Amino acid sequence: MSVLGMLLPAAPLVAALAGFLLPARSSRALAAALGIGGTAIALAVATAMALAVRFDRPYETARDWVGFGDLTVTLGLRVDGAATLVALAVSVVALAVQVYSVAYLADDDPALPGGSGGMRPHHNARRYGPYAAQVSLFTAAMLLVVVAGDLILLLVGWEVMGICSYLLIAHDRRLPEAPAAAVKAFLVTRVGDVGFLLGVAVLGLAAGSFRIADVLAALPEMSATTVTVAALLLLAGVAGKSALFPLHTWLPDAMAGPTPISALIHAATMVAAGIYVVTRLEPVFAAGDPALAVLGVLAVITILLGALAATAQDDLKRVLAWSTVSQIGYMAGALAVGAPEAALFHLLTHAAFKALLFLAAGSVIHAVGTTSMTAMGGLRRRMPVTFWCLTIGLGALVGLPPLAGFWSKEAVLHAASSTGAGWLPWLVYGVGLLTVAITAWYATRLWLRTFFGEPRSDRAACAHEPPATMTVPVSALAVPSALLGFAAFSDFFAWRLLLPATPERPSTLLPPQTYLVHVGPEAFIPMVVLASGVLAAWWIWRADPVGDPAAALGPLRPAFARAFWLDEVQHTLVVRPVRALARAVRAGDESAVDGVVEGTGRGAVGLGGRLIAAHRAGLPRAATAVLAGALLFSLAVALLGGGE
Repeated sequence: MSVLGMLLPAAPLVAALAGFLLPARSSRALAAALGIGGTAIALAVATAMALAVRFDRPYETARDWVGFGDLTVTLGLRVDGAATLVALAVSVVALAVQVYSVAYLADDDPALPGGSGGMRPHHNARRYGPYAAQVSLFTAAMLLVVVAGDLILLLVGWEVMGICSYLLIAHDRRLPEAPAAAVKAFLVTRVGDVGFLLGVAVLGLAAGSFRIADVLAALPEMSATTVTVAALLLLAGVAGKSALFPLHTWLPDAMAGPTPISALIHAATMVAAGIYVVTRLEPVFAAGDPALAVLGVLAVITILLGALAATAQDDLKRVLAWSTVSQIGYMAGALAVGAPEAALFHLLTHAAFKALLFLAAGSVIHAVGTTSMTAMGGLRRRMPVTFWCLTIGLGALVGLPPLAGFWSKEAVLHAASSTGAGWLPWLVYGVGLLTVAITAWYATRLWLRTFFGEPRSDRAACAHEPPATMTVPVSALAVPSALLGFAAFSDFFAWRLLLPATPERPSTLLPPQTYLVHVGPEAFIPMVVLASGVLAAWWIWRADPVGDPAAALGPLRPAFARAFWLDEVQHTLVVRPVRALARAVRAGDESAVDGVVEGTGRGAVGLGGRLIAAHRAGLPRAATAVLAGALLFSLAVALLGGGE
């Protein structure tokens, strides 16, 4: 098992390093083979681990890596049931992205025509090799986070993901917004990562070890203040990586990156990492009161904010991006009410249907040549495979039974409504229930505007299905998007989502399905709410199939489209003051620090010039000066000698 645990992140890591070392003129097929091969090996290893690891007997190993005084950092792995399921999800999505990218990014190679709908000239020549290697490195970093048994090792994977996201979002250098989006994603997540790093340091110093098992075992001996501070600092990093309010603003702008990268970030890496880390360190957050209350408040704001922003977007990818923000809020809400198994369940189903949605949307963009839904319409008969796959993905997103999203979202809502007394669970349930209707509304709007009515552009009128390397991964992801929810009825799946018992979270004899499967009368309420959202969007669209149902939002539409101007608020309160401070510091450095140094240099040069001028005197003048000096020297000797 130790070999499998190390091989899981090592396989894509080796593929990434080999890809980076490929010559610039190496074949595209070799780069693709490395990326696909490394990810396929990771998938095979994850499958073997899922079959080998028992839910009640997690595997853990640690070897000393480096010491800092009394602290020792270990190369530690911890593989439990939940880790194997998340590793499977990451590997499946990463493999689908690698295969899909071969055709979608065909314009990265000047020898191949077309690519991303043939929209732009070939300015990304010879860049597919680094792209495939960066995707492999991204995958390796996330898998390292999944199996890390030491906080420092987890932090390494956490930080490498941030670097890879910057590189991949900025991949298409032809788009002027791509570099800015990459910088924004890097800096916003970096704000949270500073807190995450400090939280890791606080826990490691307090426990005397960075090994996760040792940290959790030492929690009862730590002061309440220490645990609370550590939990809140870690929560800052989680909010940044998982795009929780107020550090969510980077995620919609990250749509400037290639669509396969959007699928990878939204479904299996980055945003999923924060949720997964909270489940791994759940005792820290449970003991660090009021960390879970803070997480719950951030969750409900994120749920509602993401859904409302999605209602007014015209860009197909931005609708899906804002839906990710909202769905991550559901996972955080489940964690806040003490239901990590429901959060992990929704993380897994979301990985399936969100990867499906982005890759299917990429097929539409490939065919139509734009991300604007205004230029789409009438694609149902022209792209039947994409239509049915996107329909399954949207159905899972809104929670339509019996698709995967229905079971996991119902598990989250049930956990919130049955947790007991207190304002937080009912707030999570109320906002979550309201957002079911909003999600159904914007998903139906996207579905109708993209596939129904008459084509609203020439490209839409002649659209067709993309190559098999794109349709096969999309069709494959439709299977778990539709059926993964039924896995909750299986002991093999359900037991692996339950976390090990702790003093704060005692063991239970209830079957695992009790926490995941809820088909009682209470499930009828979300169905009624869902149907109301679908019917409202359909009714508005039916009255004007050419128009946009978002027009019904009236004066609220600009606020929703700009996500309540939070980007502008951040720009005013953070970006502009920081830039002004940077300008002031630069001016002070140039005028004060540099001025002193440069002034000293200028003074020395001036003094040297005067000395040079003095030494350039003519012979009569120089002789007079020498004689005068000799006379003065003789006079001084005579006077001193006479005094003696």
